[in-house]
Amino acid sequence: MRLKPFALVSLCLALAACSSPRDRLAGDEPPPVADNVDIERYLGTWFEIARADHSFERNCDGVSAFYERREDGAIRVINRCWKGGLDGELEVAEGRALIADRNSNARLRVSFFGPFFGDYWILDVAEDYSWAVISEPAGRYLWILAREPQMDPALLQERLDFLQGLGFDTDGLIYPDQWESAAAAPTDGLPG
Repeated sequence: MRLKPFALVSLCLALAACSSPRDRLAGDEPPPVADNVDIERYLGTWFEIARADHSFERNCDGVSAFYERREDGAIRVINRCWKGGLDGELEVAEGRALIADRNSNARLRVSFFGPFFGDYWILDVAEDYSWAVISEPAGRYLWILAREPQMDPALLQERLDFLQGLGFDTDGLIYPDQWESAAAAPTDGLPG
């Protein structure tokens, strides 16, 4: 399977003010972030359960993100997506993340394209790090992630209720097709 980068993810984030998706937050206050994120426990593979619509993931299924420490202290980010379905063409984007708030470790800056960085805020994370909710200050980007590609519907509804309680408009979220289990998910595009 041929690998190629996602559409310039970070460029989209960096240019968000110029051509951003709609604001999904009611009001002007940025969402609160998680009180304390253990970055070492956050590393590893996350599967996308739900996302807000945005151009750089259009028509993507089987979406996952992989995080690991780099030698320079930054975090290596590998995003994967299968275009057009789980049997589609794999696209891979590799970037780096920097911790922007050392008090909580919940605010990161992510770049997939040169010097352009976008906000990556961890709004909530399970005590056992089995799921996480991600957005940014204006709520234009939104993800519900989990360690397994399938999430219990009741737990998913709790996450949606949480977001709605923060003022997020969750109508129109996209729920990509995902693998049956983490064990069934391909490892193509990931480090050996």
